[in-house]
Amino acid sequence: MEHPSELSVAETRAWERPVVTVPVLVCLSLVGGQLPSFSASANLYTLGTGGALIWLGLGNRVPRRPAPRQLGAGAVWWVLPVAVFGVFEGVTFVLAVGDEFPTFSRLADPLLEDELVRSAAWFAWLAAFWGLVRR
Repeated sequence: MEHPSELSVAETRAWERPVVTVPVLVCLSLVGGQLPSFSASANLYTLGTGGALIWLGLGNRVPRRPAPRQLGAGAVWWVLPVAVFGVFEGVTFVLAVGDEFPTFSRLADPLLEDELVRSAAWFAWLAAFWGLVRR
């Protein structure tokens, strides 16, 4: 009597599983949310976490998910609002027009004064960046 062939499943490392990565991202976002906006410590923390994610993304330390082969036809229409927003944000930042045409970050400042909202924004940023690292 022959034994049935064994099935093999690619085992992922523990730190790559969502049950591990999500709490790590939550902890990092809670720390980032406690830092005052635009302070030296917040800027250094942003550069540190962003740099670590870039380092993970450029190396072969994290398994990649397959990228979509082709963008859908509707994806092109997202370029126009993103480009308009980018140009508007860049011009208002460079010209420092003031309160007439505030940048998005100045408009978001009243919302981001609350530490919980700032932590949620940190989590969204880290989760999006982690998604890019996995691509």
